[in-house]
Amino acid sequence: MENTALKVKNLIKYFYDPTTFQVIKGVTFDVKKGEFLSIVGKSGSGKSTLLYVLSTMDTDYEGTLEINNIPLTGKSQNQLAAFRNENIGFVFQFHYLLQEFTSLENVMLPALKLGKLSKDEIEHNAYESLKILDLEDQALKKTNKLSGGQQQRVAIARALINNPSIIMGDEPTGNLDSKNSQAVQEILKELAKSFNQTIICVTHDNNFANNSDRIIEMSDGLILA
Repeated sequence: MENTALKVKNLIKYFYDPTTFQVIKGVTFDVKKGEFLSIVGKSGSGKSTLLYVLSTMDTDYEGTLEINNIPLTGKSQNQLAAFRNENIGFVFQFHYLLQEFTSLENVMLPALKLGKLSKDEIEHNAYESLKILDLEDQALKKTNKLSGGQQQRVAIARALINNPSIIMGDEPTGNLDSKNSQAVQEILKELAKSFNQTIICVTHDNNFANNSDRIIEMSDGLILA
């Protein structure tokens, strides 16, 4: 049980606009700590909707969600926001970096928001995160001066800054060429292996999925395999 990072049981999710539609149909699975999991499926299969429920950003569902053995279903938005800041790092298809800020400043932002460490400690940790991503030499460069691959690696460094137990990615290599995509895959694999961080990513990329420890395939709101 202590080895379980995430547990979802009988998850059901409806959309109501323009008509009632069941997008997730009673999904149940566990994710182990340090596991690199890919969720795949055609557009409309429910995989991105599932990720947003797992991330606690979507709370309008039936069933139960636990992360690190903490039940999260039914908690207030403020409780969930505090939990997310401390326990979940996010990497999206679009990096959402602040272009007028340096790489270092972008990476520091979630930790400044969390407010648990001094600015000097946060800056030190941000440099360490950038070092893991082989970007320390780009720390003081504004992110609009970086390549697409470098920007996505800064986004991963930002996701790492609060030392989250889980990193969630929504098509994290979707905007990258094959070389940069491969580099991001290897980084995520290494984070799971060396730092015991749990990685859960939605992807359309078969190479990415095949590089992970386990694949969950979704179709019409159900898990196929």
